[in-house]
Amino acid sequence: MADQLNNPGHLNDALIEQCTSNASVSSVLAKDPSLSPGKAWKQLYGNGKTHSSALKSKESSPGQEQTDLELDELERTAQCGKWGPKTPSDLFLKIYHDALCTLDRHPELGMVSPSLMGSCGVIPLTIISVIPDIARHMSNLIVRAEKEVFLATNYWQDSVASKFLTNAIRELDKRAGQRGDRVVIKILYDRGSPRQLFEPHYLVPEKEYRRKNVALPHPDEIPNIDMQVMNYHTPVVGTFHSKYMLVDRKIALLQSNNIQDNANLEMCIHLEGPIVDSMYDMALLSWHKGMDPPLPSYNEPAAGKDVTCFGERHAEMFEADGRLKGSKVVVNPERIKISTDHPYGGQNAGITQGGVMARNVDAYEDLKTLTGTNQPHVVHFEGYGSTGCFLSNDPNGPTNNAQNSSPIPTKQLLPEHRADDPHYDEDITGEVSRIQAQISPKPNETHMQAVTRLLNHTVNKDFSGTAPECPPEEQMTPYIPHPAHDPIPMALVNRAPYGPPKHSAVSNPQNAAWLSALRNATRTVFIQSPTLNAEPLIPAIREACERGVDVYCYICLGYNDAGELLPHQNGHNEKIAHDLYKSLSPSARQRLHYHWYVAKDQTRPIHKTHSDKRNSHIKLMIVDCQIAIMGNGNQDTQSWFHSQEINLLLGSPEICKSWIDALRRCQNTHLYGALDPSEGVWKDEEGREVEGAIGVDPGKFSWLRGVVGAVRRVQGTGGF
Repeated sequence: MADQLNNPGHLNDALIEQCTSNASVSSVLAKDPSLSPGKAWKQLYGNGKTHSSALKSKESSPGQEQTDLELDELERTAQCGKWGPKTPSDLFLKIYHDALCTLDRHPELGMVSPSLMGSCGVIPLTIISVIPDIARHMSNLIVRAEKEVFLATNYWQDSVASKFLTNAIRELDKRAGQRGDRVVIKILYDRGSPRQLFEPHYLVPEKEYRRKNVALPHPDEIPNIDMQVMNYHTPVVGTFHSKYMLVDRKIALLQSNNIQDNANLEMCIHLEGPIVDSMYDMALLSWHKGMDPPLPSYNEPAAGKDVTCFGERHAEMFEADGRLKGSKVVVNPERIKISTDHPYGGQNAGITQGGVMARNVDAYEDLKTLTGTNQPHVVHFEGYGSTGCFLSNDPNGPTNNAQNSSPIPTKQLLPEHRADDPHYDEDITGEVSRIQAQISPKPNETHMQAVTRLLNHTVNKDFSGTAPECPPEEQMTPYIPHPAHDPIPMALVNRAPYGPPKHSAVSNPQNAAWLSALRNATRTVFIQSPTLNAEPLIPAIREACERGVDVYCYICLGYNDAGELLPHQNGHNEKIAHDLYKSLSPSARQRLHYHWYVAKDQTRPIHKTHSDKRNSHIKLMIVDCQIAIMGNGNQDTQSWFHSQEINLLLGSPEICKSWIDALRRCQNTHLYGALDPSEGVWKDEEGREVEGAIGVDPGKFSWLRGVVGAVRRVQGTGGF
């Protein structure tokens, strides 16, 4: 099935010409903003929309799977992007090449004009936290908008998360009125409707988007805003799974979360620079229809404009030694130390200064100050080297009775920015300060108790944390600012939606990039996804491990189990992990490091379906600690074969290092989530599996659970 992705071939001259051209859907609309993006695409490339025939797999060519690209082919690939001041690495170009090759004859599969697929940009901020923290940043950007906002999500549900945004829209209207301006807002979501059988992109009437399950503002409430809402779905199963936001064609957010309340840990990146034009072009293609009114920035591209996010106030967030001001957490990648052999933990692992254990020992004096204890109780995980963690001085188990005063005096704490009591900030620096104040311990509260308070937010009131205190430099920071840097090479590696319920739509930039990353990795591949069961992905992981690459998989136990039990979905997470381990040779088995997600305040995985309290919904791949693919796509059958997904390929060892470090600090997966390689199963010290686990064999009638899961996904309560 994935043969054509493993044998991508060569770039043809026609595709290179499209990539090196200045023509794009955006440029056509700049000349005629009344034109629909669909018609603009047809003018340029001949096919106004993606047809089923275009998405079918191409015939694979005979011969060996591609491992190395000739130098001239890499040079031809390098021509197909506007990379800015930094030259992409060979690894980046190999992955980008394979993604480009899927567009031969069918550029619409990329969901972006080919001339804008390869670009560059900067990332001043990453968020790894719960949805309200991402909604806080979104709301701040909305109120700071000057001309336009384009917001896209798979599922919009009236919730605390949505109220952050709707209240921000009302505040934006107020500010626009004071300036004497009008602002244009476009909102795009997928809430399944019978109308989409005849009109996949349909404009939602005011009566519909005002209903209690969506609850967007009435036009009379926002007289200075022109708002259009679209419901988009490609029947039958071509879900609009994308999640992003653009503001004034200057800023783009790419995120993993929908607009709803749940227990997920999510990820969001803030982008500026020319890559915003690529995101803008993609958003136009997703909208497809004419806009009334058009987006005001239709003739104001981000390319050529100065990036203003790295000002003096941004630099003030960082101490000279790389720490985030007011904390002991190092966030400057130049000061972060990560083992290149085992950057994520695992057998004989080392994370900074030779390992987690070594780092904890170095921080022991700080720990004594925090806990008032004299000796740490250390738990070692047999078979996983010397990785361990401090629990307490009590050999019977952890305790959360430690006291920790806030690093910021309580009277100086900034008030929390809440949906029902907003406190907007003027820039990223202000937002980071406010979030740090929010997660700082209150009087008589430890840091870990503050983390539990954060993770409980709207849906998990009074759920208890079980994790011990961590050293101060290992503390969770929901907002991770990045020091000023030059634009880095980036490329959109998307997939177009495919509606028919069959698995022929495998060839697209997203899938090609993922497989190429595994095929070209030389040391490590890290995958974090709520689910992992896509049929083409499994052999790629196996082959990587067999040739000596360490593959780390952080997966959420029980995530969408019911839906994955339907026929042709390839099975649930537990089955896949078990089967993968059993299929590997003894030596390769030691190079597969499979973990169930464990939240920062927990000491064991929690099954999502059984106890929907702590989940991970992050979608990320990091290759050899220098290349990352982040975005909307899960590693499951739906995302590989059907949904529209938007993903960013980026080449930056510095950003990758920051993400690796932040991901470790924002969860306890590396400490408590590892599966037993001999069985491919997680068990505690007493040999028990996680409560609620289905087990590796779901039974004969598992498809009945799958029907229930499919219904929940359509309702927006399942695993999207």
